[in-house]
Amino acid sequence: MKNEGIEGMERFLSPGSGRGLRALRHFTEGELVFACPAYSYVLTVNERGAHCEHCFSRREDLFKCGKCKQAYYCNVDCQRGDWPMHKLECVAMNAYGENWCPSETVRLVARIIVKQRVTTERTPSERLLLLREFESHLDKMDSEKDEMNQTDIAALHHFYSRHISDLPDKQALTELFAQVNCNGFTIEDEELSHLGSAVFPDVALMNHSCSPNVIVTYKGTVAEVRAVQEINPGDEIFNSYIDLLYPTEDRKERLLDSYFFTCQCTECTTRSKDKAKMEIRKLSSPPEPEETELLEICELSQEKMGAIFADTNVYMLHMMYQAMGVCLYMQDWDGAMSYGEKIIQPYSVHYPAYSLNVASMYLKLGRLYLGLEKKTQGVKALKKAVAIMEVAHGKDHNYVAEVKREIEEQK
Repeated sequence: MKNEGIEGMERFLSPGSGRGLRALRHFTEGELVFACPAYSYVLTVNERGAHCEHCFSRREDLFKCGKCKQAYYCNVDCQRGDWPMHKLECVAMNAYGENWCPSETVRLVARIIVKQRVTTERTPSERLLLLREFESHLDKMDSEKDEMNQTDIAALHHFYSRHISDLPDKQALTELFAQVNCNGFTIEDEELSHLGSAVFPDVALMNHSCSPNVIVTYKGTVAEVRAVQEINPGDEIFNSYIDLLYPTEDRKERLLDSYFFTCQCTECTTRSKDKAKMEIRKLSSPPEPEETELLEICELSQEKMGAIFADTNVYMLHMMYQAMGVCLYMQDWDGAMSYGEKIIQPYSVHYPAYSLNVASMYLKLGRLYLGLEKKTQGVKALKKAVAIMEVAHGKDHNYVAEVKREIEEQK
């Protein structure tokens, strides 16, 4: 495939940020800027049986691979489409049985190695950036990250050396794992549950901003990039690499640790939301700190942390979110609903417009309300989720259609 580029986009040298992506035309809010199929991807083990291994469709009538009996598919076409990659694991899973346990990153890198050997031309995922051009930042990695890399390399050799002949040498593997760790993506569903890992070279070309003008969502194994602000010709396209709930110093620390740069975006320089995110109560005498377990912190968050932090403080929200997760796991639907109700309004303030985190919380709340026979509240929450999702995912996305069906069923 020749380098045909992406219509309306160009690769350019972004001042202070290296290469980046720039708009050549105007994009309206909610418009699809571009789509990018995964160069390589892998379904997470926890979702096997619920999603097709090849297209990531969520279905109840999947059938399993007759050899390994662990991979599931929509039909024969999906099974055949996945075979060039699945055969790596199919044979190995049979050979190792219950001892088969490579990490998701190791599985993804194995697939990339195989694809690179059979693909000689630029792929539809690399219209502007080749995978081999990914930054590895090896010179910036500390000993802990290097040790993790070497552990992954050892696992790759252990699980795949019999099935991939002539694996790349240690230096090449070290660079490849570092490239994937810095440039890989996690594919998530509408409630932000983890479905798998992938590499999307053209999507990786976008630089980060804590006030992004696009958002990345997934339609199966295709990444879709949509505008969440008006974009004019000449504007750089910015995605967010991290969770934007937290205050400036936390975001900077996370970006430096994971991506090796210091963010200088407008949100980081103005710190406009930090005061609200870090709000604390006025105390005459702060309570003594106590050592306790995470679950106990979750259960006592309102009583203990609430004595110091305002309900809108992001660390209070973090504890409440953890508590909500515990309640969902324990099937305490009323408890989960109570936490969700406390979280949703501060989320709507702290996160940018059309945040997937906000949409996900409205979805969770809406479905909890309906399960607890609170029909009016459930429909209202689901409609708020749809309003965000129609911009972030696009009006024709199957996730949007599913939520709309849930709303129609309540009429």
